[in-house]
Amino acid sequence: MIPTISASIRYIGVDDLDLDLFESQYDLPEGMAYNSYVVLSDRVAVMDSVDARKTNEWLANLADALAGRTPDYLVVHHMEPDHAGSIAAFAAAYPTAQLVASAGAMKMLAQFHPDCPLAQGAKVVREGDTLDLGGHALRFFAAPMVHWPEVMVSYEQTEGVLFAADAFGKFGALANEGALPDDWACEARRYYFNICGKYGAQVQALLGKLAAVDVRTICPLHGPVLSGDLTPYLSLYQTWSRYEPESEGVFVAHASIHGGTKEAAERLAEILRAKGAKKVAVADLTRDDMAEAIEDAFRYPTMVVCAASYDADVFPPMHDFLHHLRLKAYQRRRVAMVENGSWAPCAARAMKAQLAEMKDIDLVEQVVTIRSRMKPTDVPALEALADAVLA
Repeated sequence: MIPTISASIRYIGVDDLDLDLFESQYDLPEGMAYNSYVVLSDRVAVMDSVDARKTNEWLANLADALAGRTPDYLVVHHMEPDHAGSIAAFAAAYPTAQLVASAGAMKMLAQFHPDCPLAQGAKVVREGDTLDLGGHALRFFAAPMVHWPEVMVSYEQTEGVLFAADAFGKFGALANEGALPDDWACEARRYYFNICGKYGAQVQALLGKLAAVDVRTICPLHGPVLSGDLTPYLSLYQTWSRYEPESEGVFVAHASIHGGTKEAAERLAEILRAKGAKKVAVADLTRDDMAEAIEDAFRYPTMVVCAASYDADVFPPMHDFLHHLRLKAYQRRRVAMVENGSWAPCAARAMKAQLAEMKDIDLVEQVVTIRSRMKPTDVPALEALADAVLA
């Protein structure tokens, strides 16, 4: 599905249907899109390149869109290799083009492409600078840590198009894109919290800048072009970047060695549903996608972590999960704990120590301790914990 933007602004990106892991860690069941655009005005601006995996396909798309014209500029919003991996190939194909980038991006250019000839004579742009294309003009906004420090976005002032870098991106190839905005939210949420989640304050700063301009279309570097009513997308970004819960419900995450902790977690989920929880999402941290577990932890206001004790600490899948949450600035949530231990239960102590490193975590005082396997005598404690969680 090739996005339609306007007669003057064309999509020239590519799908990658063969990549299984994004950034070598995030599952890609629906592939990935590397987006790039070209503004065809009196002067021609190419907006970012693509991953080196897809250089040839991208150059072919660019040549088709140019229809014999020559680019005047290559605008680099973000130097990460999935967007800047084809700069050297572009320079070889269009040696007269001028590179346009932030000062931070220029420093990184020397790291990723040390012999790039476009470094000579490059145009360094800063907050508020404009690039006049004749009939179209780009206004630049600094967007540091969304999600690298050199990032900027640009606003095309004639048609109200925002070239948003990694903001408003999502996992998935465009060929597999479903209806918007409902289908957008699921993989956009997983993308946001795992890629940009730590930088809520910086995303808020960017949203504040963009409120001053009339954005009618959003062109991200991953995922579909967003147009029409942008309110659902902007509203979700406000919620996510403020670390506010998006949906009512409880997230139960469990890490079980021999199944005993899993059984207790699933029974707790049943009790929560029976007591009226609007939604109970459950993740098996030993098997389920870590990125989806991170997504659900941020989505709901309350989380219950259930884990086995291990080596006088906590079972590593739970330790890894909580470590990831800390890295992504998990905060402003209520958390309860269930631990399991056959001789010296210590998982709750270890989980509490990790949670203490996070901001504004309201720990439910009551902790349920299971000894090896859940027994009928443990159910009242799970019932009481459910009451405390839902209070």
